[in-house]
Amino acid sequence: MNEHQIVYLVFGVVLSVALLFDLGLLSKKNKSITIRQALNQTLFWVGLAVAFFVFLWIEGPALALESSVDGQEISRHQLPIEFLSAYLMEWSLSIDNIFVFILIFNSFGVKEAYYSRVLLLGILMAIIFRVIFITLGVALVAKFSWVLYIFGAFLIYTGYHMFKANDDEQFDPQTSKIYKFLKSFLPLVNHDGGGKYMVRENGKPAYTTLFVVVVLLAAIDLVFALDSIPAVMGISKDPLIIYTSNIFAVLGLRSLFFLLRGAVTKFDYLQQGIAIVLVFIGVKMLGEHYLSMWMSKTSQVALSLGVIVLCISGSILYSIVLEKRGTPKDYVDDSVK
Repeated sequence: MNEHQIVYLVFGVVLSVALLFDLGLLSKKNKSITIRQALNQTLFWVGLAVAFFVFLWIEGPALALESSVDGQEISRHQLPIEFLSAYLMEWSLSIDNIFVFILIFNSFGVKEAYYSRVLLLGILMAIIFRVIFITLGVALVAKFSWVLYIFGAFLIYTGYHMFKANDDEQFDPQTSKIYKFLKSFLPLVNHDGGGKYMVRENGKPAYTTLFVVVVLLAAIDLVFALDSIPAVMGISKDPLIIYTSNIFAVLGLRSLFFLLRGAVTKFDYLQQGIAIVLVFIGVKMLGEHYLSMWMSKTSQVALSLGVIVLCISGSILYSIVLEKRGTPKDYVDDSVK
C-alpha cells in the first residue's frame, strides 16, 4: 500500500467516524438548530479539515517522494498547501450556495424542523454526484491534457459574467428547469407529507415538496460544481486533493447554512470576490506553461492561496463596511436562544 492509498484510507475512516458523530450527537431528527449548535458543527468540520491539512503536512515528504518516483518533482509540502488552497476555494463557493438554498426552502415553504434532515440528504446526494463528476474530469484531463485550457477559458467566462451579474436576476426554484423536469414525469403534491418524501394519495404514490427540495439541492450543488471543480483543478491536479477538498467543503455546508443564513444577505460583494478568483485561476491555467518558466509549482500554489484569501476576506469585509442599497431584510432566526 503506497502513501496515497494510506491517506485515502485515513480520510475514509475519519470521515465515516465524523459523520456518525455528527449525525448521532450533533444533530437530532426534526429539531431546529440554533446558532450556537451551528457554530459548534461548523468548528467541528473546519477543525477536521485543518487536522487533515496537518496530517498531509506530516506525510508531505513521503507523498513528495512518491510523486517524484512517478516522474513529477514536487516539494515536500506542496500537497498540503494545495489542499488548503483548494479547501478555501470550495468553502468560499459554499457560502455563495447558501443564498440559493434559502430561496429553495422559502419557495417551497419547508418547515424549519425539517431543514437539517433535508440538507443532509441533499448534501449526501451532492457528494455522490461530485465524486462521479470529479472522476470523469480527472480521467478526461489525464487523457487529454489540453482540456485544462478549456476549463481555464470557461472559468474566465464564468468569472466575468459572475462579476457583472445583475442583482435582479434572482433564481426562482418554481420556474427552474429542474423542477419542471420533475413535474413532467413524477406525480408531485404541494405539501410536505408531515415530514415524508413520498405519500400515497388515491392509492398511488406521490412525491412531496421535501423530495423536490432534496433533488433541487443536489442538482443546484452540481451546477455550482461546474465552476468549483475546474477551479480546484487549476490549483492541483492530484485526485487526492480534488476529492478531499470538495468533500470536506460540501460536508460543512449544512452547518454553515444554519450559521450564516441570517447574515449571508449582507455579503453583497462576495460574488465579485469569487469572480475575481475564478478569473485569476482561469488565467493561471491558460498561462501555466509560461508561468512555470520563472515560478516553481509550490510558489504558484502559494500565490493562489494568497489571492483566494485576499479576495474572499476582502469582499466580505467590504460588504460589511459598505452596505449596498436593496439588500434583502435579514432572516430572523426564531430558534436562537
